[in-house]
Amino acid sequence: MFVPHRVIFEKGTLEYSLGNEIYNRFKNDDKVEIIKLSSNRIMSAVPGKDIYEKYREGKKTLVVGVKKSLKFQSCKPSAHYQMPLVSGCIGQCEYCYLNTQLGEKPFVRVHVNVDDILKQAQKYIDERNPEITVFEGAATSDPVPVEPYTNSLKKSIEYFGDQKLARFRFVTKYNDIDGFLNINHNGHTEIRFSLNTDKIIKQYEHYTASIEKRIESAFKLAEAGYPIGFIIAPVFIYENWKQEYEKVLDMLYDRMPKNLKNPIGFEVISHRYTTKAKNIILQVFPKTTLPMEDSERKFKYGQFGYGKFLYTKEQVEEIKTFFERELSSRFSKEDIKYII
Repeated sequence: MFVPHRVIFEKGTLEYSLGNEIYNRFKNDDKVEIIKLSSNRIMSAVPGKDIYEKYREGKKTLVVGVKKSLKFQSCKPSAHYQMPLVSGCIGQCEYCYLNTQLGEKPFVRVHVNVDDILKQAQKYIDERNPEITVFEGAATSDPVPVEPYTNSLKKSIEYFGDQKLARFRFVTKYNDIDGFLNINHNGHTEIRFSLNTDKIIKQYEHYTASIEKRIESAFKLAEAGYPIGFIIAPVFIYENWKQEYEKVLDMLYDRMPKNLKNPIGFEVISHRYTTKAKNIILQVFPKTTLPMEDSERKFKYGQFGYGKFLYTKEQVEEIKTFFERELSSRFSKEDIKYII
């Protein structure tokens, strides 16, 4: 469970019941600093003399705010819209794509106006009627570690459980999922787990759960009737990478409960990075061994207007061929949602 070193309350958050609940939870804790802001200058309240220190202190900071703009962003290819419950993550994954969007804001921010967010989701559902609308709850976050303070995932799961024309999904690298096991979800929420090889997790995914705990949690949820999925990402090409990813798939297959109610979905994403993320990574993790040689990559513009450095066409094709073959031999080809 995430225990912050400081909790920052933005202006207006204590006017909401959730803001007061979080405040009351920490106000008598001598180990947690309470800061009430009168402006929106959050990083000025986070200690540190440079980005290296600010990043580490930011990861220990919980910001409590109000989601003011209720225009949801698109979320291709995994969903129609982002569900903006939380932004940021307590993990310190060196390769994290959030370094592009949140590199200068490494804190975790929760929104107290969950009811407003759900009302906005309903508007999007109504607009797309009679089609089903899918919402992604972890597009710019890992919301699970802060769930004990907000219950926003639980509230959203129950909300979407009653929706015939909407589905909810989110992804995590953490195993604090017991609070989801006995709630009314109606199979309308898909919970996915990000997986990687043991080498990549230990080398680059700092302060996250082990692969064993992630898989154990996933199958707990599956036995509770949830659709589950696995995002194998980012896939790295390195010495013996195929054998290492085969071990991940073998572990999944060996531990999978029999007679699951729902099929398992797989999303596979090869490693990629932006120039902005690379520059931040090199400042935050100056000794990183991440493969980020621009000359060895293919540059491509993405859906949000900025370019990314991908593996070459031949390398991506090798990754696709490998995972199509290995996943199909253990699970079902129909379970593969995409490999990019």
